[in-house]
Amino acid sequence: MAVSDDYLDYVLDQLECAGEVIPRKMFGGVGLYLQDIFFALIAGDILYFKVDDSNRQDYIAAGTGPFRPFTEKSYTMQYYEVPIEVLEDREAVAIWAGKALEVARRRASLRKKK
Repeated sequence: MAVSDDYLDYVLDQLECAGEVIPRKMFGGVGLYLQDIFFALIAGDILYFKVDDSNRQDYIAAGTGPFRPFTEKSYTMQYYEVPIEVLEDREAVAIWAGKALEVARRRASLRKKK
């Protein structure tokens, strides 16, 4: 699940219009934070955004699927692969990142209430 420096630089450059994205290395991948909220991750040079019922269908319609940290197991996380055509379009990726940020905010506020 290593992340190449070139891919990380490319993703950060593409996400520049969404705001200041802070990368943090974690478990062989990279977690991405926007406004101090963990909203995305990179694993194996693939970008994944946080999803819930409000935006999951966008990813399914685009033909992408969930992040599977353990390929031999069926366990998935609530992060879906960002379609390459979205990542290559700065305006589109900013919109999708904004949706992922809202999902992550909702999840964080639910955790705080518990």
